Amino acid sequence: MDQEEGNGGYSDEGRGRRGRGGFGGGFGGGFGGAPKPVKVGDEVELKVEAVASKGDGIAKKDGFVIFIKGAKEGETVKARISEVKERFAIGEIIS
Repeated sequence: MDQEEGNGGYSDEGRGRRGRGGFGGGFGGGFGGAPKPVKVGDEVELKVEAVASKGDGIAKKDGFVIFIKGAKEGETVKARISEVKERFAIGEIIS
């Protein structure tokens, strides 16, 4: 399984100038070694702020980006976190 298949096509490589920054070309701080606000298996209620180019909803928890498979902009969803990367997480709608 290649990297795209394993994480829904999202890359966790550094972005922005000199490979630093965070999601969105250097805007916002990366979480680096700091504790993430979610972990695999967490169930969280999130407001979807936008939709990514691949069609997944984009939400944030304490500034940390979470892609929600199948979520639409403006929805509030309960999601289960399935993957946590350095600068983002991926979740699935559970209700």
